[in-house]
Amino acid sequence: MRRQASLEQVIGTYRLVFIGVAALVLAMGVISALGFLYYESDARAPELLAARVAAGATLLLLLRWGFVRLKQELQRAADEQRRLLDFAYQDALTGAHTRSYFFSALRENLHGNDRPVAYMQIDMDNLKVLNDSQGHAAGDSALVHLVKTLKTLMPDALIGRLGGDEFGIVLVGQDSKPALVRLGDRILQTLGQPISIEGRPIRLSATIGVALWPQDAAEADELISKADLALYKGKKQGRASTVAFESELMADERHKRFVERDLRAAILLNELELHYQPIFAADGVTRLSYEALVRWQHPVRGRVPPCDFIGIAEQSDLIDKLGDWVLRRACADLGRLGTPNVGINVSVVQLRRGDLAERFTAILKNTGTKGSQIVIEITESLPLQPGTVELDNIDTLRALGVRVAIDDFGTGFASLEYLRGFPFDIIKIDRSNVMNLPGSRIDGLIVSAISKIARSLKVEVIAEGVETEAQLLFLQRVGVTALQGYLLARPEPLAMPRLASAA
Repeated sequence: MRRQASLEQVIGTYRLVFIGVAALVLAMGVISALGFLYYESDARAPELLAARVAAGATLLLLLRWGFVRLKQELQRAADEQRRLLDFAYQDALTGAHTRSYFFSALRENLHGNDRPVAYMQIDMDNLKVLNDSQGHAAGDSALVHLVKTLKTLMPDALIGRLGGDEFGIVLVGQDSKPALVRLGDRILQTLGQPISIEGRPIRLSATIGVALWPQDAAEADELISKADLALYKGKKQGRASTVAFESELMADERHKRFVERDLRAAILLNELELHYQPIFAADGVTRLSYEALVRWQHPVRGRVPPCDFIGIAEQSDLIDKLGDWVLRRACADLGRLGTPNVGINVSVVQLRRGDLAERFTAILKNTGTKGSQIVIEITESLPLQPGTVELDNIDTLRALGVRVAIDDFGTGFASLEYLRGFPFDIIKIDRSNVMNLPGSRIDGLIVSAISKIARSLKVEVIAEGVETEAQLLFLQRVGVTALQGYLLARPEPLAMPRLASAA
């Protein structure tokens, strides 16, 4: 309706100018005709000349007025149209531009002028934790506060919401990375000031990646990719930082692609292997089970530690292929292990796949393995909420008889509330709580408390990282039900003699 009103004003101005010009043209025609009639006698010639001059001047003034008025009306209509477009392409929650509009505007800024353009990509840290601990309303408030902060500190910036907790910022005319890093740090400092969300004081955190056009990239997609690389480096360094893109990051990216390519081939060609570490009863002698640990012997690079390829796999579909390979191999090895079950590690990323339970079930069926013969170990850093894909997958697997162990217990999100709401069968005490036993009074109290909780919940409790006799005696005394560590046995491939004798 407003757009229509603006257009009607422009049309009205056109109409007024047309009528005015037409009237003046008609008047000048009449004056010219009278001049022709009185041409022979110049009695009224001065008056007619003056009338012609006045009519011409009026016509010029009218045309000038019409030009100014039309220009004003067109500008007003354009401003109104732009405001309406901004409203239509605005994120309803935060007020930032939508993803599609933002990318379109970014491309226009890159190719519509010859001034440098700075692109900043900002990602909220631990927003999922805030959502899980205090509800999605708290997370929404955090995002709204973030955009409000960005608009306050950068009123001329173009700000777009790219995803759930990720935003893009475009600054035209900026070409200094040190200045942009200082600006990013100022944003983080402002976000770090406590604010009240859902009645609680909270400090927000974010990570920012910076890239410049045309210095770092020629096209919008490349610019975004390089800012994303810088952001990813900031995440790896501990988050809550601003990182500018440098050419060295491309070497890291090439390394990542190299590992991803070779790992994909290793899975396809069955070049990986599993090492199995025994889990013993509290007596430290009886073998109850094994934990399967994936190992990669690269034909050129030699042994590749899991920490160097698991994280890369989690950034693509490789983690699913790797997880399927581990499960299939563990099922095939079960008969030779000589224990009722075997444990495998399941990544948080795998749990968030909607088809995990379906693929898991298919592998069990194809290998003739019962669900009760498998234990999945899930890191305690996974926050779980009812109704999520993660819990749905866990519930489906437990219905098959698969048992669930909380791995790395004592290092992540665990609490009594977590234990109450999470369906599990085994607690694995993290090695960080075992390594200082029995000398550390605090660690001793923690391990004793976990053991008591496990007994009250009627679940097993396994202590990891047992490396000394003193640790073993302490853990036996506080009542753990199982033990795992280098003191008792190291991870070994199934073909090793020691493991073969156990089979």
